[in-house]
Amino acid sequence: MRIFAIIAAATITIVVTATAQAFCGFYVARADTSLFNKASQVVLVRDDDRTVITMANDFEGEVKDFAVVIPVPTLIEREQINVGDRRIVQHLDAYTAPRLVEYHDADPCMRYERYKMSQDSALPRSVVSEEVRRNGRSLGVTIEASYTVGEYDVLILSADDSGGLIKWLKKNDYKLPRGAERVVDSYLKQDMRFFVAKVNLEEQSKLGYQYLRPLQVAYESNKFMLPIRLGTLNAKGKQELYVYALTRTGRIETTNYRTVKLPSDIEVPEFVQAEFGEFYRDMFSKQVAAENERAVFLEYAWDMNWCDPCAADPLSQQELRKLGVFWIGDGQGENKIASMPAQNVFVTRLHVRYDSEHFPEDLVFQETGDRQNYQGRYVIRHPWKGEATCDVTDYQAEVRERQEREAQQLANLTGWDIEDIRKKIPFPEDTQEPNKGPWWKRLWS
Repeated sequence: MRIFAIIAAATITIVVTATAQAFCGFYVARADTSLFNKASQVVLVRDDDRTVITMANDFEGEVKDFAVVIPVPTLIEREQINVGDRRIVQHLDAYTAPRLVEYHDADPCMRYERYKMSQDSALPRSVVSEEVRRNGRSLGVTIEASYTVGEYDVLILSADDSGGLIKWLKKNDYKLPRGAERVVDSYLKQDMRFFVAKVNLEEQSKLGYQYLRPLQVAYESNKFMLPIRLGTLNAKGKQELYVYALTRTGRIETTNYRTVKLPSDIEVPEFVQAEFGEFYRDMFSKQVAAENERAVFLEYAWDMNWCDPCAADPLSQQELRKLGVFWIGDGQGENKIASMPAQNVFVTRLHVRYDSEHFPEDLVFQETGDRQNYQGRYVIRHPWKGEATCDVTDYQAEVRERQEREAQQLANLTGWDIEDIRKKIPFPEDTQEPNKGPWWKRLWS
């Protein structure tokens, strides 16, 4: 079983110029969350003090063993909890993922310029027996609310002290990791409550879902943060966390850790197209190490109503509404625009690899007014491979110089051996000499 704090990756459960033009080309590959193991995803919708959080878990195992314990800054009522659609989170992942794009050199012998949060139908009902409540009171634990939401039984707990809360959770089959009491106590001192959920097997059977859908919570608080410390206590190794933030104002960043842009707009050799997954994993790992494993990385920041190049279509207003973007239309009635891209929604994608040693604090965020577009973007430039009708010696020398530069950039980004990289690159002198044809065909070309 995994128990995780806000599901944050800690499941506790590319005449021809040598430089590519920016934000053009054809998208050919993307680095989505599937490249990384133990990857959790959180969508944060934030405006003023209102937050809607969608938690997509990566739980593996029997659903009967699933449980989640989440510190929350305020009392949560039934109407503030929803079960979401994981396909929308997957769409958001695809839209914001770092991408590989490609360009093709033009014929060097040619003369021209390159140019409503949906509510669940289940009625609120108590999921806690009086005996469980009574046992909780004896340990200083108060069950402030209990709900069934979709396939989940949800409790909102408060407690007098961490010891009593830990005892109650263990007594009710929540297997907390060693060291949890100290972390729980720090949340209690911040006057936080605990959102606790288990799978209701009967309800899941009725609904017919074969997987766990994302949980969503809407609340108001001046705290813009993501608790991750509980999730590190029993995590096996480092965890991957993806945070997708949707705001009106612009990009978000962390205030208690460095927010660093990943290297972008870098040309890499052609063979990387077939090895993009390996490239991105190794590149990301090297950047993590370069920041002493203590940084949060920006992978994407863009207005939601367009993209260039698009790794996936922008989310529709209807999809964003289901994620909790409450300031846009609901796509119903007279103003039905559900299939149109959203206006006034800015998305930030952050990627964190963390453990308790290097990330001892929860993530604290702030909204910025920065609406400058950024994307993790890597470029392949294919040399001209057609029949040459002119002397291409200068062009081939330019290509070879470019390919050597790409090899060195790839080695610097990933730590791959430069000689191994060079062996995979078809330098011009290694290719067949193009058929130049009779001399007079080149006389006035």
